[in-house]
Amino acid sequence: MTKAILRLKRGRDAGARTHPWIFKGDVADVGDAPPGAAVTIVDSVGRFVGRGFFNPRPALCCRIVTWEDEPLDDTLLARRIAAATARRGGATPLGRLVWSEGDGLPGLVADRYGPMLVVQCLTAAMAARRPALVAALRAAAGNLPVFSADEAAQARLEGFEPVRGWIDGEGPARVVVEEAGVRFAVTPGTGHKTGLYLDQRENRARVGGLAAGRDVLDAFAYTAGFACHALAGGARRAVCLESSSEAIAGARENLTLNGVAARAEIVAGNAFDELRRLDHERARFGLVVLDPPPFARNRTALEAAARGYKEINLRAMRLLERDGVLATFSCSYHVSSGLFEEICRAAAADAGARLRTIAALGQPADHPVLLTVPESGYLKGLLLQAC
Repeated sequence: MTKAILRLKRGRDAGARTHPWIFKGDVADVGDAPPGAAVTIVDSVGRFVGRGFFNPRPALCCRIVTWEDEPLDDTLLARRIAAATARRGGATPLGRLVWSEGDGLPGLVADRYGPMLVVQCLTAAMAARRPALVAALRAAAGNLPVFSADEAAQARLEGFEPVRGWIDGEGPARVVVEEAGVRFAVTPGTGHKTGLYLDQRENRARVGGLAAGRDVLDAFAYTAGFACHALAGGARRAVCLESSSEAIAGARENLTLNGVAARAEIVAGNAFDELRRLDHERARFGLVVLDPPPFARNRTALEAAARGYKEINLRAMRLLERDGVLATFSCSYHVSSGLFEEICRAAAADAGARLRTIAALGQPADHPVLLTVPESGYLKGLLLQAC
């Protein structure tokens, strides 16, 4: 049982009983707990609230793991990992196995790419427990090689040494995974996230189903995931806008892997600049995809992010031919679904575009969203059609 006690300020316990994040401003006092230590959280008069992992370094200083009066130990974490994997139907060949707060394991992300697992520790607490977590993942998903893909920036914030490499023994240097009939190459340790943007799997397949006979623009293309699905779905051609040389190399590999490279053009450059250029040239596309990186990484960036989203959506709307389709996304959790829709509405007004909403888009079920933790629902999108 944990010995360190974190006492909340008066009135700060209500939120902590449903939301796992505790900030320094919520804390009245805390015992001598080192980074990553398990603590018992109590309210201002000493009543039990829950147990979580504490770190005095970041503003988000404690993440609650359990609201039950139970030991916060490796056995509990292993049970959570087993339950998360079981909810996804067992050893899925491609997808997310553990999604941090969404699975009651704040600070841990685990994905499967065919014959390998990729883990990412976002907190000092999870980094310190990496061997036990890996053992639990293998027990739940199979005895596979495990690659660690910690992010340096998050590790600096939390104060631990990031690990990027195979945990024990060597795994494959490259794997090819299949997503709704489209193949993607994944090289451990390269690119963003854990290898692919797995949260866009269902959206890529859906957009690909709308691409037949259309010219496609894939802006912020990364490794051409949307373009590959569109071309496999019968698109006439695809233009990919991407600035990263590493991502462009991955895009070329994926396009070749799917036998569609001859119908694709990769434009190396800033997507904002290229969208303006295409608008000025009066280019037209039957399908446009906007899948940018997060523009608002914190609340202070929200105003600038809104301007950025409006700009790219305005340009994209002007590029649509009659009956053309726009798939537009935001992965900034500070930008709510309502705000994103308002931004797109304002862009349409300024562009003089009339569009109908085909569907609201989001993240797949293996990236679960908790009702009381809105931050877990970060990916939102709209599927719009010019009319």
